[in-house]
Amino acid sequence: MSIKINYDKIGLKAGLEIHIQLDTRHKLFCGCPTKLVEEGEEDVFARELRPARSELGEVDVAALLEWKKGRLYEYHAPRESTCLVEADEEPPHEMNREALITALAVAKALHSTIVDEVHVMRKIVIDGSNTTGFQRTSIIALGGYIDDEDGRVGIQTICLEEDAARKMGEGKNRVLYKIDRLGIPLIEIATAPDLHTPEQAQRVAFKIGQLVRLTGKAKRGLGTIRQDLNISIRDGEKIEVKGVQHLYLISKVIEYEALRQINLLKIKDELLKRGISLDQITGEIVDVTHIFKNTKSKIIKRVLNKKGYGVYAIVLPGFKGLLGQEIQPGRRFGTELADYARVWGGVGGLFHTDELPGYGISEEEVQALYNYLKASSEKDAIVFIAGKQDKAKRALEAVIDRVRYSFKGVPPETRAANPDGTTRYMRPRPGAARMYPETDIPPIEITEELLKEAEKLVPEPFDKKLKRYVEEYGLSIELAKAILNNIRLDLFEKLVVKYWGKVSPTLIASTIENTIKALKGEGVKIENISDEHIEGVIELIANKYIAKEAIPEILSYLADNPSKKPFEAAKELGLTTITREELERIIIEVIESNRDIIATKRERAFGTIMGRVMAKVRGRADGKLVALIVKEKIKEFLEK
Repeated sequence: MSIKINYDKIGLKAGLEIHIQLDTRHKLFCGCPTKLVEEGEEDVFARELRPARSELGEVDVAALLEWKKGRLYEYHAPRESTCLVEADEEPPHEMNREALITALAVAKALHSTIVDEVHVMRKIVIDGSNTTGFQRTSIIALGGYIDDEDGRVGIQTICLEEDAARKMGEGKNRVLYKIDRLGIPLIEIATAPDLHTPEQAQRVAFKIGQLVRLTGKAKRGLGTIRQDLNISIRDGEKIEVKGVQHLYLISKVIEYEALRQINLLKIKDELLKRGISLDQITGEIVDVTHIFKNTKSKIIKRVLNKKGYGVYAIVLPGFKGLLGQEIQPGRRFGTELADYARVWGGVGGLFHTDELPGYGISEEEVQALYNYLKASSEKDAIVFIAGKQDKAKRALEAVIDRVRYSFKGVPPETRAANPDGTTRYMRPRPGAARMYPETDIPPIEITEELLKEAEKLVPEPFDKKLKRYVEEYGLSIELAKAILNNIRLDLFEKLVVKYWGKVSPTLIASTIENTIKALKGEGVKIENISDEHIEGVIELIANKYIAKEAIPEILSYLADNPSKKPFEAAKELGLTTITREELERIIIEVIESNRDIIATKRERAFGTIMGRVMAKVRGRADGKLVALIVKEKIKEFLEK
């Protein structure tokens, strides 16, 4: 699919909701540590969750959908990092002061207006990710902004909330969660819809994440930061995309969502052009099982061998060719309908005539469908599902509702991000009825004392950092700018302070920025190189256990063996430093074996001798020291 979009012309608007885990000592509403536990003793219990009416008597539509799935939720609670609060067997404790101060610091850095009093609210969530059936959240600040090269981007809200449980798997009507993550403090920063290109959105998301990390209170690693996106185009609809795990996917998700809305509006226009009206979609579901009694389709045969299962179909008048129309790379309008069938009906998928014959379904069976349903094979499309009768009919009802919305254009939805940047239907957008006050936690007054403590965590402005890096740390202007835009900027600052006087800031910055980039260019799996690996290597340099020349080779080895420690890697690779005496011995040996070259070239033989010595000691001796001794020994040789 060729993609070239004029975002200004289509009126793209996007907003970010960035969720970042805070690295506090305790969870938000209890004294448990904020760490994930893979092994150890645990308790197991199960719950069923159901929606409740709001104070206005309304039931949230998204919560209602989850309840209709009729699932049982099984929770595994590691004793090391959970208590009765996570199990909803004990009221929540007071809000974590450390987390609150961090959120206040971020609010100050974003020029936001901090509330006078923090009130905790309950947000209905009954997908099983919280044992209570709701998430506790609180507004810390309103308004504010962050500057970007394409203009100032407004901040709408800054919230402090508890993270959800970890989904570990699911089976038939049963979902497994681990609740060690449940309750970890999470700061949520929502921008205004001031983002007008995919690249700008990705850039601003990076800047906000960088700002929070620079407080020194943000967790690092996969899963500790998640981005939700709100995306719309002119004549389209505001779509919420959940769970964008990787920063680099933000621009792709926005690009593909804008494309999806463009193509859905084209389908709407095509329906109008064809003269198809909404009242032609009757929604009649017909049992067509008999047509497939001798089918060669393995999928359908497997289904029809079960009691109570059949094949059920609907006709979509005038839709011929539209279901096969691609709306995102690798995803067609028929895929959208299949998403609805899966979510609302719990079926595996559907068939439609725009993709048939195929899947073992013959041309004769397709024609028999058209004949039996009295549909036109030239104009109409047919959708059918093989499955249990009640599920198949429920799925087709959802398909009919989605098809009817195609006459309006883009339906308001919550969608989930796929790994390739495309999205899939997740659920309807939640309504305003999902929030109500938390009665177990008293309001918290924002005092001058709290604000003074928060001020200590407010990150230094980037222009001041740049000046300090050049003047105090001795970085070149190019390296200083590069490290300011590196996702490991907070690691750089930590290591400079920790190893001041032992390792130069330039070497630390170059390792984080240039060495990692060079390794990536060589095909090294740099995603396996952790902050701990980098710090370990810098520590080895500080202790003179390795030479700086060994850094690339050790990090490359750790990328392939991430469970190893840098000390182990250096030892196994034979890259530990050698003594000066041993180095001098090697240099003398090289000089002795190249006497003729030195006698002929004299001082100009330095390059040749240096290269041959480094081939023997690379990674085990500092290059500057090697050069110094080589010059010294060549001079001594010539004097003799």
